[in-house]
Parts: sequence; C-alpha cells; structure tokens
Amino acid sequence: MDILYTASALSTGEGRSGHVRTSDGSLDTDLFPPQEMGGPGGGLNPEMLFAAGYAACFHSAMLGISKQRGVTLADESVTAEVGIGRNESGVGFGLAVTLRVELPGLSQQDADALVAAAHEVCPYSNATRGNVDVTLDVTVG
Repeated sequence: MDILYTASALSTGEGRSGHVRTSDGSLDTDLFPPQEMGGPGGGLNPEMLFAAGYAACFHSAMLGISKQRGVTLADESVTAEVGIGRNESGVGFGLAVTLRVELPGLSQQDADALVAAAHEVCPYSNATRGNVDVTLDVTVG
C-alpha cells in the first residue's frame, strides 16, 4: 500500500482515564470512561472518537461513490454508533457498530446500493470487516 497520510496520537496517563493528543495538537483532551463502564462520564472516550472518525470517513466514501455514479445527494447524514462489550468468550472486549445513513430523495433500492458500495471502499469498513459486527441502517425519508 502506498501511504498517502499518517495520523499520530499519543496516549498518556491511565488509558481510558488518561489524555490523548495528536502530533499536530489539533486534538488535545482528557478521556473519561462512560458511567456504564464505571467511570465518571461527562467527556470524550475512545468509542466516541472511533464513532466520529467512522462517521466522517464513511460519509466521504459515500459522497465519492455518489459522484462516480452521477447521483446528487442533499441533506444526507451518517451517524456511527459504536458499542463496546465483553467478548462472547468473556475474555476481553469487542466492538459493534451501527451506521445510520439518511439519504433523502433517493429510492430505498438506490440508497441501499450506494451505502453497500461505500461500505466496500471506506477504510474504516475495510479495517473492521471480519473483526467487528457492522450493521447498515439506511433510511430515505
């Protein structure tokens, strides 16, 4: 693979209760485990950061596919929901993702096809495929 860009972030402190900072300083924040996992909540956590990245990346992939296909999108959105829980083995944790895609103005068939194609090219989708359960929820209303 020919690398076009490399992002770098440093984690210090106590992991989920620590601090993260990107190499360029554009993200520089403390992390707070959610209340559901015994933490104080009220701040960013790794699942939120992953959800934001996946939503933005998938949205870009979808826009690229729509442009290739000559499909005009308006008021489209992508929401990524990232859940964390114990693996079925009870050892360690795993993630599950639901991508909620809204594509007003398209037929359900066209919207489903566009989202499926974006799921094939999105780097996050490719990284999670076979490792993370990803559900695609597509609405056109």
